[in-house]
Amino acid sequence: MTIAARFETALVGAGAPGLEGPELLPVRLARACAAMLDVDAASLSLVDPSGERVPLGASRPDAETAERLQFTVGAGPCMAAQQTRQPVFAVEEDLRRRWPAFADLLFGATPFHGVVALPLQPALAGPGAIDLFFEDAGAVTDLDVFEAMAVGELVTSELSDAAVWSTWRQDEGPEWLHGPAPRRRAAVWEAMGKVGIELEMGAPAALALMRGAAYAAGRTVDDVAEDLLSGRLRPSDLRRG
Repeated sequence: MTIAARFETALVGAGAPGLEGPELLPVRLARACAAMLDVDAASLSLVDPSGERVPLGASRPDAETAERLQFTVGAGPCMAAQQTRQPVFAVEEDLRRRWPAFADLLFGATPFHGVVALPLQPALAGPGAIDLFFEDAGAVTDLDVFEAMAVGELVTSELSDAAVWSTWRQDEGPEWLHGPAPRRRAAVWEAMGKVGIELEMGAPAALALMRGAAYAAGRTVDDVAEDLLSGRLRPSDLRRG
């Protein structure tokens, strides 16, 4: 059976009650990637035209957590793959050496000790990447890189085809950009604007302040954004941490 046929079978098998909608295509794709490549978990993300990192979906909750932790510290394997457009392989020692803040959070909040990040070909919404997570760092070397890159191309094709064969507004993007993970990240940009206005600072400074407060509290930026928008946290509280 070809790689494409096997991936199609894995994608069909990734369906489950509650995952049927077009906005959840990235979740199904992540589940298919994890199953076909025999890794513990996978997640998909992209950088949109404005330069903002958008998580699309993950195969399981702790993979979503890993993405949020990487975004919180502003550095990690997936970001490196998206920036360099080159695959990134990182076992525990590499993670501690190259991204110590991310490694500290990752090892404390998830069971993962190895990450492979592969750049995806630019889709309609921007350049993406797929993160593959390993609980056993030694399993990183068992990954079939050729097959993983081929799967990455199939993921891009699925996303592009879904966009081409559906109707959507240019300012909103395809339906798969509106699942739970992208919506939660959109709250970060809204909260960042709120912080910027109330504290009279630019967007980069507001995001840096939110990241610092999140890291100091052992939380994610997404959590801090939710508290800011709900009123449980005020922008001025961020400076007190």
